[in-house]
Amino acid sequence: MAWTKYQLFLAGLMLTTGSINTLSAKWADMFNAKGCQEEPERPFSHPFLQAVGMFLGEFCCLAAFYILICHDKRRPEPRVNRGQSFNPFLFLPPAMCDMTATSIMYVALNMTSASSFQMLRGAVIIFTGLLSVAFLGRRLAPNQWIGIFITILGLVIVGLADFVSGNKDSSRKLSDVITGDLLIIMAQIIVSVQMVLEEKFVYTHDVHPLRAVGTEGFFGFFVLSLLLIPMYFIPVGNFANNPRHVLEDALDAFCQIGHQPLILLALLGNTVSIAFFNFAGISVTKEISATTRMVLDSLRTLVIWVVSLALGWEQFHGLQVLGFLVLLVGTALYNGLHRPLLARIPCCARFANEDEGGSGERERLLNDGRVQTGDNS
Repeated sequence: MAWTKYQLFLAGLMLTTGSINTLSAKWADMFNAKGCQEEPERPFSHPFLQAVGMFLGEFCCLAAFYILICHDKRRPEPRVNRGQSFNPFLFLPPAMCDMTATSIMYVALNMTSASSFQMLRGAVIIFTGLLSVAFLGRRLAPNQWIGIFITILGLVIVGLADFVSGNKDSSRKLSDVITGDLLIIMAQIIVSVQMVLEEKFVYTHDVHPLRAVGTEGFFGFFVLSLLLIPMYFIPVGNFANNPRHVLEDALDAFCQIGHQPLILLALLGNTVSIAFFNFAGISVTKEISATTRMVLDSLRTLVIWVVSLALGWEQFHGLQVLGFLVLLVGTALYNGLHRPLLARIPCCARFANEDEGGSGERERLLNDGRVQTGDNS
């Protein structure tokens, strides 16, 4: 069945805003500007402040939810399921996981390329699968185990591509590239803990997806904003690229923004895009299918890589292409995207039916719009 204009709009919105989210964060990192002191220009390196902006975007989803409810009240027959009442503090543990993982990933984005950043985030399915077996008692289907092993292979290839490019690229230290890649993979462990916590404690309640994202954004925004105060006084040596060598110097960030206003444009792009990306992702799941959302999220990686090449932010490496393709196959197998293809082949139809058993619960949650295939950042 052909897509409607609205469905095409939602798919385009998800792909565009998802790509802008990563590209705008990397664009901010690439600016050079003076700080609060009289000194030469230096890179804008304020990952924790960027994470605050990202959570502000998620927080906006809560406002969008209440606007949607107010608009729905005007209808003769309300159609929006507001969900049941719940304790908002249920969202605090997954929000803290999200806050920690996002902050680590923004630190890593300063060290590696935007395309590698996006590709390596595919590691989340490895840890989510393993943790769901250990803590949710889930049994993974054979295709999911194969998908996990293929994803590991893809991560090795992408890491090797970064190692080779780091040796050739004089603008980036090889040690920084490797550290950045490892930080991204480490962050995916925390993201997988977040997903397991959400599924075990949060999604047993009937919570509207926009409200869920917005509530987590609320906690992430206010807690991380408060943490910027002690971060201003915590020395970390050369790990931080600011004059005082503290964990985060928010005042220095505002001074750099004042000297280079385009940084503010990049930060606003990151904040606004994450809000629309979450809305579009939830809507795609509802209006089209969870499978479409998975495919679009994978295409987002390709768009980020192509745009980064076109802007000259990174160089072309054949190994990276191979790594992306292998990761794509691993993700597709894990999420069961091979089943429709097998179902069309008479001799393979029974294998498609066998695979459905292990991932049926996740597919149900996806179709309810309550499990996100991508992360919130």
